[in-house]
Amino acid sequence: MAITQAMCTSFKKELLEAKHNFLLSGGNTFNLALYTSSATMSAATTAYSTNQEVSGTNYTAKGSALTRIDPTTSGTTAFTDFADLTFGTATVTARGCMIFNDTATGDPSVAVFDFGGDKTSTAGSFTITFPAADASNAVIRIA
Repeated sequence: MAITQAMCTSFKKELLEAKHNFLLSGGNTFNLALYTSSATMSAATTAYSTNQEVSGTNYTAKGSALTRIDPTTSGTTAFTDFADLTFGTATVTARGCMIFNDTATGDPSVAVFDFGGDKTSTAGSFTITFPAADASNAVIRIA
């Protein structure tokens, strides 16, 4: 079992089908769900699944909604990002996470991320820190 960090291939196709709307006003709701080291996720992942999703205190299935940053461009790159997300007073152990569209039918996946090892919080803050929202670092970039 492994989590291979990637933007999901199905997401790339679904962008061309206008399935995902990242605008702050009237856009879709995107969630971040946490997964254990037993999860198998990669570019081939097509949708949110409860299979090997973490469980613990102050964490619920489907994770939590993300706060979007409006899409923008810099040079020839379009990008969007999210505000950091904290699961407060959480007791969980996670190896990775998935961003998915909670509004669209079937909860289609956007991207999967590997933390590089298990990360644990015990009755503390479990925080996902997103990179800078720019053309070189934003979590979702189209160059």
